[in-house]
Amino acid sequence: MTELKLVFMGTPAFALPSLDLLQLSEHRIAGLVTQPDRPRGRGRQLNQSPTKKWATKQGIQIFQPENITMPEFIKWLNEIKPDLIVTVAYGRLLSKTLLDLPPLGCINLHASYLPAYRGAAPIHRAVIDGAESSGVSVIQLTQELDGGDIIMQEKEEISFYDTAGMLHDRLAVRGASLLVNAVNALAEEIVQKVPQDPFLVTYAPPLKPSDEKLGWNNSALEIYNRIRGLNPWPGAYTTLRGKRIKVWQSVLPDIAENEAGKSAPGTILAAGEGSLTVSTGKGAITLLNLQPAGKKAMDADAFCCGYHIEPGERLDGE
Repeated sequence: MTELKLVFMGTPAFALPSLDLLQLSEHRIAGLVTQPDRPRGRGRQLNQSPTKKWATKQGIQIFQPENITMPEFIKWLNEIKPDLIVTVAYGRLLSKTLLDLPPLGCINLHASYLPAYRGAAPIHRAVIDGAESSGVSVIQLTQELDGGDIIMQEKEEISFYDTAGMLHDRLAVRGASLLVNAVNALAEEIVQKVPQDPFLVTYAPPLKPSDEKLGWNNSALEIYNRIRGLNPWPGAYTTLRGKRIKVWQSVLPDIAENEAGKSAPGTILAAGEGSLTVSTGKGAITLLNLQPAGKKAMDADAFCCGYHIEPGERLDGE
């Protein structure tokens, strides 16, 4: 097999399994491109990305451009002379200059079964939507957002109990194997690219703060999906007595819809004994794990006891 010289562009932990497998392959990662270090936490200390920490340990060249069109960055790439640029969760569209720079172009590992869920938050949006499947796709990068021809892709089932974090971890591992297979196929010149069907395109826009708030007028199923779709980050929340409460885990109880419908959405129907059951726009939902602002997450029993929760009180009420 022909050894390819690669430049890898990626920032978050989702990219780490891909880096690990590519490093073990017959190809060579000659450089890593990741986002600049950002201040985080109360101390606002500069925080290195997961991929930068990985590359530092491996002794791989690192470039962290604020702007990927800057001449210094293009010069750096030209000096490396990569055969292929690989992107995994880098988070920026590449210019035509970058796309045309390597002989084999640029490819991207995307965490969905394209053309579904193009965009920044495919994992979160699939779980929030209650989708039954997702997947991973390796595509040839173009200037259209996630719109390039498909090189390889695989489907992944989403269970009713999956959180976004669970799906994230499975897709990261599965996507890494698919990515290495795609790079091998490009090296052997045995790739058959397939255009995406424009009639099947859907989008997964970035999460907004408004996406995190639970709407009790929605159905219990929609609320359940939103809670698991925002776990472990950024977390769904509601308010109680004017204070924000994050909700990390829930189940759908065996309560008749007409019984739950007797109370306004957001009304606490039962509190204690391991759960906190709330009425919704359709049915009821049982909250199992909650986190008051500034506190650690706790089970519903501890929450109900500590805050003296009684049936009849309203979440998001006045």
